[in-house]
Amino acid sequence: MMEIEKVSKHYGKKPVVVEVDLPITEGKMTAFIGPNGAGKSTLLSMMSRLIDKDAGEIYLDGGEVKSWQQNELAKKLSILKQANSVSLKITVRELVAFGRFPYSKGRLGPEDHSKIDEALSYLGLVELQDELIDTLSGGQLQRAYIAMVFAQDTDYILLDEPLNNLDMNYAVQMMKTLKRLVEEHGKTVVIVLHDINFAASYADEIVAMKDGKIFRRGLTDEVIQKEVLDSLYDMNIRVCEMEGKRFCLYFNE
Repeated sequence: MMEIEKVSKHYGKKPVVVEVDLPITEGKMTAFIGPNGAGKSTLLSMMSRLIDKDAGEIYLDGGEVKSWQQNELAKKLSILKQANSVSLKITVRELVAFGRFPYSKGRLGPEDHSKIDEALSYLGLVELQDELIDTLSGGQLQRAYIAMVFAQDTDYILLDEPLNNLDMNYAVQMMKTLKRLVEEHGKTVVIVLHDINFAASYADEIVAMKDGKIFRRGLTDEVIQKEVLDSLYDMNIRVCEMEGKRFCLYFNE
């Protein structure tokens, strides 16, 4: 279980995250939505210990994340940030194999290779596994990074805008894959999304943030409401429903 209690972060005098209290529901997909500068990515980075918080506590399975040994935390929680770069001349398979380092320390065994094969298959990268990563398109490279996170095989998967550089087809396939990880493998996925329609279609719960604070949180249908989204984004948003799914039309007047 993951619990966020009174967490805050400032950059200079500017508050970026302000006293956030938030439980993360296990075995569900939770989407963070909200306008730019709302604190979504910063909160995700603090949850994964990539950056320090200024105040508050973040607990993972009863232990504060700062107290976890790095290698043990890497077996429990994985994260993919928006900007990723590896300057090494390596293949897709070698990149995905980095996800197994907490277990193998670089000496890959049969289980590691099995996890790598599974990740490559999940992300549709089997035919590209021997290609050098510097020859890939932006979308292919993004899928390779996400396959690396999948191969890490953690209970908690944190993803910051993972749909960047993906076309519509692969974006949909990505969200379906994440949903399978939740439903079939019991993973807990926390994902930052700018496209509220992907959040509406695939997330179990939504955390809406604005000005560094929790604006609204709840089940997806509780948050995907016109009055909530209009106030969250300061826009006129039309919420529609088709085949039991909600989707949003948004435009400037």
